[in-house]
Amino acid sequence: MTGHGPIGEIVCVRGESFVISGANGDIVPGGDHGLYVRDTRFVSRLEVLVDGTRPVHLAGVSVGGHEAVFHAYLPPSRDTEIDPSISVTRRRVVDGGLREEIEVRNAGSEPAELSVSVEVGADFAYIFDVKHGRSLDEVAPEPRPGAVEFRRPGGEECARVTMTAGVADRDRLRCDVRLPPGGTATVVVEVVASDVHGETALPAVGVGATARGVGVTGSPSRGPTLRCSESRFTRLVRRSVVDLASLDLRDPEAPDDRFTAAGSPWFLTLFGRDSIWAAFMALPYDLDLARGTLRVLARRQGRRVDEETEEEPGKILHEVRRGALADRGDLPPFYYGSVDATPLFVVLAHEAWCWGLPDEDVAPLLPHIEAALSWLRNHGDPDGDGFVEYVPRGSRSLANQGWKDSRDGVRFADGAIATAPLALSEVQGYAHDAAVRGAALLDHFGRPGGEGWRAWAADLRERFRAAFWVEDASGPYPAVAVDHDKRPVDGIASNMGHLLSSGLLDRDETARIATRLAAPDMASGWGLRTLSSDSGGYNPLSYHCGAVWPHDTAIAVWGLARTGHVAEATTLLRGLVRAAPAFNYRLPELFAGFSSDFAPRPVPYPTACRPQAWAAGGALLLVRSLLGAEADVPHARLTLRPLSPAPFERLELTGVEIGGGTVDISVRNGEVTVDTHGTAIDVIVEGSDER
Repeated sequence: MTGHGPIGEIVCVRGESFVISGANGDIVPGGDHGLYVRDTRFVSRLEVLVDGTRPVHLAGVSVGGHEAVFHAYLPPSRDTEIDPSISVTRRRVVDGGLREEIEVRNAGSEPAELSVSVEVGADFAYIFDVKHGRSLDEVAPEPRPGAVEFRRPGGEECARVTMTAGVADRDRLRCDVRLPPGGTATVVVEVVASDVHGETALPAVGVGATARGVGVTGSPSRGPTLRCSESRFTRLVRRSVVDLASLDLRDPEAPDDRFTAAGSPWFLTLFGRDSIWAAFMALPYDLDLARGTLRVLARRQGRRVDEETEEEPGKILHEVRRGALADRGDLPPFYYGSVDATPLFVVLAHEAWCWGLPDEDVAPLLPHIEAALSWLRNHGDPDGDGFVEYVPRGSRSLANQGWKDSRDGVRFADGAIATAPLALSEVQGYAHDAAVRGAALLDHFGRPGGEGWRAWAADLRERFRAAFWVEDASGPYPAVAVDHDKRPVDGIASNMGHLLSSGLLDRDETARIATRLAAPDMASGWGLRTLSSDSGGYNPLSYHCGAVWPHDTAIAVWGLARTGHVAEATTLLRGLVRAAPAFNYRLPELFAGFSSDFAPRPVPYPTACRPQAWAAGGALLLVRSLLGAEADVPHARLTLRPLSPAPFERLELTGVEIGGGTVDISVRNGEVTVDTHGTAIDVIVEGSDER
C-alpha cells in the first residue's frame, strides 16, 4: 500500500481516536492515512489547497502525543521575488474529534486575496480492512450549509466536516480570505464522528494548549521528573511519558479505571498482555494506572469455557474490540487467546502492592488472583505435563498465543516453524513468578494456599531445567519452547531475556543467558534481536524473527540489571538510546534487526505501531533498571542498586511518590544521593552486584 508505515508519516493519538497523515499534513487515499475512531476510519481524505494549489511542504512534526504542526508556503508569483511571501501553517489536535487550524500569513508588501479549501472523503473502512490492504470506495458526500457529511450505507456511522465561513460544494469546503501586508487569517476545520457509541466531542482546548508538560497521569503536576547527562535519554523518557498518556483509555463500565491501549493504529484497544506490561513498566511513575488496569481486566476475567473465544475460568483476556464494525476483524471481538496475560496479571498485582497499592485496593482483587493461579494449574496445562501451554481451539484462533503471536513466531534453530501445542519458555518464567508472588499475597491477606504455590513453583523450576535447556557449540541455553512431542524448540530467541527476573534460574544460568543476549548475533547495536542472526529463520524485517522490539530489549535490560550483569545491560540500553533520535524519540512497536555496523541509523519496520504502549513503557523500565529500584512498601523499604559503572555521568529522578511522600534520587559519578519528603520509607543503597 502506498503511504503505509512509519516512514514520513505523522501520527496523533488520544484515547480511541487517532490521525495518520503524510508529513505535509494531508490525508490521502490509498494507504493507512485517515481519522479513525474506535477502529473505524471516518475520514480517508483531507487535502488542503490554497488558491487551488497544494502548498509546498517545508516541515511537519508531532508535538506531544495528540498534536502536530505543519509548515508550507506558496511559491512566489513574480519572477522578481526571491522569498515566498505567503506561508501556511496547519496546527492539528485530535481528542475524540479533530480540530485543525490553517493559518495563512502574508509577509509581502501587497494585499493578497486567497481561497482556502479542503477536499474531504470517507470510506468507513474497518482497521483490519486497512491493515490487510482491502480498498473500499468512498461514500457519496452530502453537502450541508457550512459542512460536508458522510454516512456509512446501512450503518449509523457519520462524519461531519465543518469549516469557518466555509461553503460546501460536493466534497469540498472553501472560504475566501483577505490579507493586508503583514496580515494573517486562520481557518478552522473540525470533524465530528458518530456511531453506535455516540458522538465524539471536539477537542476541549485549542492546539498547543495541552501538549506541554503532560505526565502519564494526565496532569502536568504529577509524576517524577528525570534529568540525565545523556540528553537523548532524557528526551526519550519525556516523549515516552507523553506517548503513554496519549494512549490512556477509560473503562466504559467504570470510567474511573484507566488503562493504556496497546498502540496505534492497529491495536488502539484493551489488550491484556500489553496493558499489563505497560502498567508494570510505568509503576514508579503511575500507580493509579496499575490499579485501573487490574480492575479492568478482573472485571472481564474468564468465567466459563467457550472454545470459539477461548474463554476459560480464571483466564485474562487477550483483546477487546468495541467498534461498530468489530465483527469484520480477524479475531472474535471479545477474545481470550493469550497464554501469558493470566500469570502476568498476578505479577502486576504483586508488583503494584510492592510499590504501594493499598491493601484495601488489593483485597477485592484476591478472588481474581486466586482464579488466575488456578488457571495455571488447570486449564493452562491441558495435557497435565506441568507446563503452561496453549492449544488453539476456535475457528479464528491465533496460531501462537505468546507475545510472539505471528504464525511463524516460534522456530527451531534450522528455521523450521514450531507448531502448537507449545509451552513457551518465558511463559514458564511468568508462571513461576506468578506462583511465588501470588503466594506472598495469599500469606499477607491470611488466605490459604501460599505454601502449595511455592511448592508448585519449586517443581516447575526443576521441570524447566530438565526439559528446556539445550546446548550448541557456544554452550547451554534455554530453548524458546517445548512442542507437542516434548521436543525443545532450539531457536536462540530473545524470549530467554524474560526469564532473568522470573526466579526460575540459578546464578550460572543467568550468566549464560546474559552472555547470549549481548553476543553480536543477538545485540544488533540498536537493541536486542528477537531471533539470532545465526538462525535459519532469521530475517531482519520479520515481525518476530529478527526485528528489535524496544519493550523486549527493556525487559532484558531490567533482568540483566537485577541479576548483576551490568556490562550486558549497558550494551543493550545504550543501543535503544542511540536509536531513539531516528524516531524523533517515539520508539515504535519494533524496527528492523539490521546491525549498526552496516546501518548508520535504525531501519523502520513498515507497519509498526507508533506510539506503542509497551515501547513507551520500556523507556520508563530503563530508568528503574539504571537505579536498580525495588520497592517493598508493605515493609517500608525502597532498595536502590544503581548500575555500576554507571552508563551516564549523572541521573536524577525527583518526585517519586512512595509511602505517602516523595523521594528524590541522584546518581552522579557513581555517588548516590537520596532525599525523602514526608515518607516513612527507608531507602537502602546497595552495590549493583549485591543480589
